[in-house]
Amino acid sequence: MSDSLTITPEAVAAAVQDALAAFTAAEDTAALKAARAAHAAEASPLAKLNASLRSVAPENKAEFGKLVGQARGEVNRAFTEREEQLAQAETAARLEAERIDITAVASRTRVGARHPLTLLQEQISDIFVGMGWEIAEGPELEHEWFNFDSLNFDVDHPARQMQDTFFVDPVERHLVMRTHTSPVQMRTMLERDVPIYALCPGRVYRTDEFDATHLPVFSQFEGIVVDKGITMAHLKGTLDHAAKVLFGPEAKTRFRTNYFPFTEPSAELDLWHPTFKGGARWIEWGGCGMINPNVLRAAGLDPEVYSGFAFGMGIERTLMFRSDVQDMRDMAEGDVRFSEQFGMVV
Repeated sequence: MSDSLTITPEAVAAAVQDALAAFTAAEDTAALKAARAAHAAEASPLAKLNASLRSVAPENKAEFGKLVGQARGEVNRAFTEREEQLAQAETAARLEAERIDITAVASRTRVGARHPLTLLQEQISDIFVGMGWEIAEGPELEHEWFNFDSLNFDVDHPARQMQDTFFVDPVERHLVMRTHTSPVQMRTMLERDVPIYALCPGRVYRTDEFDATHLPVFSQFEGIVVDKGITMAHLKGTLDHAAKVLFGPEAKTRFRTNYFPFTEPSAELDLWHPTFKGGARWIEWGGCGMINPNVLRAAGLDPEVYSGFAFGMGIERTLMFRSDVQDMRDMAEGDVRFSEQFGMVV
C-alpha cells in the first residue's frame, strides 16, 4: 500500500489547518517538537502529498507543486513563530522562578560544615599518602581472632572481657565490634605482599562511659610497616614528621617504655605540644613499637627476615590537642555550632 496521497486543494488545506491547530495547542517547546514531527516531518500528511507529485501528470506538476510548496512554507513559518513565543514564555518563567529580591531580608538559614574529625582524618591520611603509604580499611564487625588472637592477646587478657569489649550475639560466633583498627593491620599483612607501608584509619568501639574524655565509639589511625631492616629509628622519624605537620615545626615526640601484646619492644608515645593552651608540655598521644614476632608469624611472615613497626593514636584525642577541645562529647552530639568553629571546608 502506497504512503502517497492524492493532491487536491482540499487535502492540502486540511493538512495545513491540522498543523496550525497542533502548533497552537502546544503548551511548551517539547510538545511543539512533537507536533512538528507529526505535521511537518517525513511521515506527515504534507510530506506524503509532496511525494505524490511524482505521479501527477506533467501538465499539472507546476500547479500542484506550487500549492504544496506554499503550504509547507506556511506550516514552517507558523512553527517558527510558535517556537519563538514558547521559548520567550519559558525563559520568562525561568527568570521569574530564579528571581532574587535584593531588598528582602537576608536568609537566616545556617550553612552546615563538615565534621572536624572527618577533616582531620583526611589530613592525617594525606600526610602518609605523601610519604608513599597506602590507606587500608577493614570491617568494623570483626572476628575475635583478628581483633585479639592474631595480635598476641592471651585468652585471659582484660580487653577480652565483656566489660571492656562489645561482643555480638551469639557469643559462640566470636564476633566483636573491633576495639582498635589493629585487625586491619593483620588483614593487610595477610592480603598484601611485603614491603607494606599502610595507614589504617577508622571507627572503633569500647564499653567506655560517655564523658568528657571517653566515648564508646571513637576513631583511630594506626600505621604498619613491614620490610627488611626496619628499626625503631624509622618509627621515630615517621612519627616526628607526622607531629610536625599536624602541630607545627617545633613539635616532637619521645618514647617511654610500656607493654603492648602486639609490639616488642613497646613504647608510650608522648608529644611535645609547643602551642598547648597553658604552655608547651609533653602529652601522651598513643602507643607504638616494633611488631611482635608472634604477630608476624600469625601473618605468615618470617621474623628472621622481616621486621616492622606499628603505632596507633586516637583522632578525637588529636583534635583535642590541636584545637583545645575540652569535652569529647562535643564531637559526638551533632551540634552544628561545634563544626562551624572549624570553618567551611569542601
